[in-house]
Amino acid sequence: MIDLWFVIIAFLWTGYFMLEGFDFGVGLLAPFVSRDDTEQRQSLQTIGPVWDGNEVWLITAVGAMFAAFPAWYAGVFSAFYLPVVLVLVGLIVRGVGLEWRGKVTDPVWCDLGIVVGSALPAFLWGAVFANLVLGTALAAVVGGVFTLALCVLHGAVFLALRTDGPVRRRARAAALAAGAVTLPLAVVALANLAFGAGAAGLPETGPVFDARSVPALAAMGALAAAVALIWRRREGWAFAATATAIALTSVSVFTVLRVVPLPGLTLAEAASGPYTLTMLTWIGLIALPFVLVYQGWTYWVFRKRVSLAH
Repeated sequence: MIDLWFVIIAFLWTGYFMLEGFDFGVGLLAPFVSRDDTEQRQSLQTIGPVWDGNEVWLITAVGAMFAAFPAWYAGVFSAFYLPVVLVLVGLIVRGVGLEWRGKVTDPVWCDLGIVVGSALPAFLWGAVFANLVLGTALAAVVGGVFTLALCVLHGAVFLALRTDGPVRRRARAAALAAGAVTLPLAVVALANLAFGAGAAGLPETGPVFDARSVPALAAMGALAAAVALIWRRREGWAFAATATAIALTSVSVFTVLRVVPLPGLTLAEAASGPYTLTMLTWIGLIALPFVLVYQGWTYWVFRKRVSLAH
């Protein structure tokens, strides 16, 4: 049960990063790939039907941590209280900006709120998880900058996939520029994740090749493939590649956390009792399929490109 729920929590966090990653990227890029209010609305409409549903993954992931691993939950959210509060502030500001933009006469403050509210979580989640895994302030900064750049790339590819006309052309150019920045950062951040010792309780004497190394190195390859594919104007495959890179990075992180979720704490010590985990399993078996089917249906309904005419 302990391993099962750890995998479920890792799956929920991975889904959150993959889905909210392009939300953050679109929020950051929309003012820069749009030249007027109509194009700005076109850009934001690509995430309009799905962004709030994507946030549900965060609520579910945090709720599952609280129920299945209360000591892990308490340790993470108390150790990183300020970054987590800033993430929540960013999500609130972004949500207000997205909801109010069409209801005010001058949306400039809403657009600013969307940019800031997208940048804060994109940077801070990377900093928090890098600190958890590697345990240094420098690693946190590198991790935060990497996830911010990765979200910009992911969002740019999504915009190129979901729009047409001038916005699509600018989004493709933004994706190429973001790729040129993200790839060197990936070499630093993912190589450190793949071979560093840090908080995983591994020896500090030199590089270590272990279970997290393969997905981290594969994530680098997926990012390189994404840049090549967007260069060839294959936006659909490029988006699949950036999503794969995010998923592989998350797998690598949670592979480390499986060994030591927090310094001085094992996963078994952090877990709830067998009865609680059994009840959670039955609840998850009933509720999770409905959530997945509903969200899949939402993406299917809103699968077409958002045009200026639309």
